[in-house]
Amino acid sequence: MPTPLVFAASCADYRRQARQRLPRFLFDYIDGGAGDEHTLHANQADFAALRLRQRVLKDVSQCDTRCTLLGQSLAMPLVLAPIGMAGLYARRGEAQAARAAAALKVPFSLSTVGICSVAEVHAASQTPCWFQLYMLRDRAIVADLLQHIWQQGCRTLVFTIDLAVAGVRHRDQRNGLLTQHWTGKLSKAWQLAQRPQWLWDVGLRGKPHQFANLAEQATAPHDLNQFKAWLDQQFDPSVTWQDITWLRQQWPGTLVLKGILDCADVEPACDSGADALVLSNHGGRQLDDVASTISQLPMIAAQIDGRVPLLIDGGVRSGADLLKACALGANAVMVGRPWAWALAAGGQAGVEQWLRGWQHELRVAMALCGIDSLSQANSTLLKP
Repeated sequence: MPTPLVFAASCADYRRQARQRLPRFLFDYIDGGAGDEHTLHANQADFAALRLRQRVLKDVSQCDTRCTLLGQSLAMPLVLAPIGMAGLYARRGEAQAARAAAALKVPFSLSTVGICSVAEVHAASQTPCWFQLYMLRDRAIVADLLQHIWQQGCRTLVFTIDLAVAGVRHRDQRNGLLTQHWTGKLSKAWQLAQRPQWLWDVGLRGKPHQFANLAEQATAPHDLNQFKAWLDQQFDPSVTWQDITWLRQQWPGTLVLKGILDCADVEPACDSGADALVLSNHGGRQLDDVASTISQLPMIAAQIDGRVPLLIDGGVRSGADLLKACALGANAVMVGRPWAWALAAGGQAGVEQWLRGWQHELRVAMALCGIDSLSQANSTLLKP
């Protein structure tokens, strides 16, 4: 396993260490966004532009970061978002991250295209994970997968609705990730040669490298390139709200819809039977030049008006950002890149250290804003 972190205090520290440890095509896969990455940068910049109001002489001796989300008691309002191929960021990476999440009492979401299976993640963490799903053309595969994850103990399904087609990601094109041409293969081989520690610890000792949750349905599940080609053919751009109605009928547990960004989609989402919504632009990885998520949050939260819990992802980079999101109407945040960077930098220990750091930052931000409970977080915490 990678050496546990010692000198990492911020997301920038974890990101820098992840960049030093990972082959470039893997680092770029999670770090990059769509197009010229305008939305990717706006997600973070718009959070940074918000200003908290510092208040004084309040009794904040008992600041409590705990909350309840979808019936679960959490140490703080944070969920580890689903990340594809996270098992390549550290050896059996999803299992390591799930253990860290369980230790810090926050939910972990496993991607459909995770390397580790639901069974492996549950065995590692001793805690049921959330499971993220895309709609596939073959509905029989979807139905079988839903039955399988239910039998494995999953009770919360995160259904991604903003991937009718894959976004245009220039970094993945430049570094050879998306091509089988000999030049791309040579480029990836060179990048791997620059990271011998990753090659030994993850590339060799971390096998098998497959999308384990779809291994029984896919052709050539051990060949990630062939598997990706099969999966690209399975993505269904014809999905409508009627398919969400079908999904609701298939899934007896908690249903979370991830990918709401426009107010026009709020009403059908609330009417679909979803138990929670995630305000998301896919971390800026789908359509460039759309709005940042935090800029949309007040309008979306007002329209939902408490009918279902609202989560937000994209651009959250600190415990103070977490408080800003709660102040503007989010019940919790989903976080992706930061936990991937921490995982790549230090495995389970890195993710645990990152989570503890953010909980401390949240507690400090609450205290210096003059509140001791997240139930007191509202727009008055922010300067107009």
